[in-house]
Amino acid sequence: MKIFLISDNTHTLTGMRLAGVEGVVVHEREEVLRELTKIRESRDTGILLITELLAEKVQQELDEMKLSSSPPVIIEIPDRHGSRRPQDFLTRYIRESIGLKI
Repeated sequence: MKIFLISDNTHTLTGMRLAGVEGVVVHEREEVLRELTKIRESRDTGILLITELLAEKVQQELDEMKLSSSPPVIIEIPDRHGSRRPQDFLTRYIRESIGLKI
């Protein structure tokens, strides 16, 4: 199994390539959906990294992939400009998921 990156900028992809991660740079929703289809069909990707900006464009499709029991594991990462999520994202996520206030 391999790790694959779908990014919206070349800087993120270049950094990941230095770590041995292959990937593509796309900008439009249709391009992201095409790459997701390729990944689902190939079945050799174990971890999919996708930048938060692109993940917002295809959130419904990513949620469906996350709920399926088949690989890949999907991880949304910030790009070189930082995270688009609010600072309390993780604590809010935990509170909504299991009802525990941290």
